[in-house]
Amino acid sequence: MTENEKMAAGLIYDPGDEEIMSEQRPYGQKLWEFNQLSPAEFAKKQAYMHEVFAECGEHCYIELPFRANWGGAHLHLGNGVYANFGMTLVDDGHIYVGNQVMFGPNVMMTTANHPIEPAFRKKGYQYNKDIHIGDNAWIGAGVQIMPGVTIGENSVIGAGSVVTRDIPANVIALGVPCRVIREIGERDREFFFRDERINWEDYPEIRRDME
Repeated sequence: MTENEKMAAGLIYDPGDEEIMSEQRPYGQKLWEFNQLSPAEFAKKQAYMHEVFAECGEHCYIELPFRANWGGAHLHLGNGVYANFGMTLVDDGHIYVGNQVMFGPNVMMTTANHPIEPAFRKKGYQYNKDIHIGDNAWIGAGVQIMPGVTIGENSVIGAGSVVTRDIPANVIALGVPCRVIREIGERDREFFFRDERINWEDYPEIRRDME
């Protein structure tokens, strides 16, 4: 089994293997060029995302700078994904993001991990576990998502959280480590911030979508 095959299978492998490095190196240059684009160069930004990312749906947008050690080559985006400034990916493994997902600034997602056994770490060996984020999730500012985590659809991850375990759908979760605080429910349909009420008369199109 080659090191590349081990990497793809989620097994312990040598990331410095020459076959792997020869595949990875060109993405560094492409990513550097991507990060030099001005806000006005929208078409070029879209071209990079559709060329480099494993998948990129419609109406996706990433604020620069964007960091990824494979340039996003293992990133799968659904439709309508928005990522604020400073997203960082350790995308040796694959990251699957659903539709209409929002990321706050300085979110980090890492698929790579190292064995606890020191003998492997002396050699720089690692393994990768994919990350999955469901439709319409909201990932707050400064969140860190660890290898192998799944976050369910519609869930909200509070700012500064470190997500080490799976988070179910339709919940609010936060903390270090991230834990479920409560389900999203009726009160959230009445108030948008603390005790400030939603004026549903101003949003008939959203009301229709909910019915």
